[in-house]
Amino acid sequence: MMTLIEKYIRYLRYEKNYSSHTEISYSKDLYQFSDFLRAHYPETDIKEVDSDIIRTWVIELMSEKLSPRSVNRKLSSLKSFYKYLIRIGESTNNPTKRITGPKTSKPIPSFVNNKDMDKILDEEPLDSSFESLRDHTIISLFYETGIRRAELISLKDTDIDLEAGTIQVTGKRNKQRIIPIGNNLKITLNIYITTKKKEIENLSDFLFVREDGQQLYPMLVHRIITKNLSSISMLSKTSPHVLRHTFATSMLNNGADINAVKELLGHSSLAATEVYTHTSFEELKKIYNKAHPRAEK
Repeated sequence: MMTLIEKYIRYLRYEKNYSSHTEISYSKDLYQFSDFLRAHYPETDIKEVDSDIIRTWVIELMSEKLSPRSVNRKLSSLKSFYKYLIRIGESTNNPTKRITGPKTSKPIPSFVNNKDMDKILDEEPLDSSFESLRDHTIISLFYETGIRRAELISLKDTDIDLEAGTIQVTGKRNKQRIIPIGNNLKITLNIYITTKKKEIENLSDFLFVREDGQQLYPMLVHRIITKNLSSISMLSKTSPHVLRHTFATSMLNNGADINAVKELLGHSSLAATEVYTHTSFEELKKIYNKAHPRAEK
């Protein structure tokens, strides 16, 4: 017989269209809680859990030195699960309703300043190989659109409309959005696509491919970005997400409306985008301190 957790995971997969990565995270969190319940409250069914049990679990997680962010993620998985049980009539009580997780500090996202990005994008490549052109195009696309790594990997040739100057991106939960692209990126993409068709055999439908014509994989994209950002000495992180942060920060620092940036990034709520306003404010403080005659006094 299918367990309630298994039913819930199937619900996430087939009705909510969650990504496999999210599905795995929820599954791990819920089975971890199930193991905790079996070890400490063997007589209690998962449907009969009360808020005291949830609090005890949170305390145990904290005692294991998990970060507040990780604990809150696990608690979020549990909250969603009990909402689902109520929805399907398996429970009338949500034991997580009044549970609050540990407070987390929100670090300012790492980003590359405009001068360093211009240097990376404008410098001459070490060679004229397909791989070098592809990597340059990937960096340009990340920086000028702010898309996620998974979104870039899944892009297909048909998602690019150079005439209209747009790309169609499939984001989390299979939500699609249209992102405009500038002239420089249109030229870069056109050169890349033309070169790819000339030089690569057995091409798949994906926009970015390896030399065997097949789709990229996440770790390869990570290595490409790390390799190209490693020359920036002040940068604490060198992942594809840094370029997403860089896109958002650049847009806000140059006066873009936060709601417009939210749509471009594919965020489901404004709260996810607001983290970049802290970075923008830090830049404003630097400008103020440098420009105002009494700021440093």
